[in-house]
Amino acid sequence: MNRGHADTFAAADFPSGMSHQDRLDQVQFLARIMDEQFVLPRTRIRFGWDSILGMFPGFGDAITSAISLLIVHHAWQTGASPIVLARMLANIGLDFILGAIPLVGDFLDFAWKANQKNARLLEQHLRRSPARARP
Repeated sequence: MNRGHADTFAAADFPSGMSHQDRLDQVQFLARIMDEQFVLPRTRIRFGWDSILGMFPGFGDAITSAISLLIVHHAWQTGASPIVLARMLANIGLDFILGAIPLVGDFLDFAWKANQKNARLLEQHLRRSPARARP
């Protein structure tokens, strides 16, 4: 039987190769470096690359938002509900809007840790739906 080229390379033939746990691990890693990689000396204040890159108006916020969208992509790949994905996108949107406020936005980046929030949302999603998780 002669199958066409499109049939030969169906999307199902190329699994992502990542388990849900692999995705959660990567999301937690991204959230940690983006939101909590560094500590201000003699304080308990943690910040990450999101806060640093956010100091570059426009460009920095665009880069950090793109990285944050990778977390949403991982959640989507695990079958997260539209509500969970919408909450994640709202966290990123709020982070982007707050970060766009000159000077004040830089300080708000220290407090609003969208990536950490989204990592927790993915973790909660995976905890609630163990039947979907792959080994």
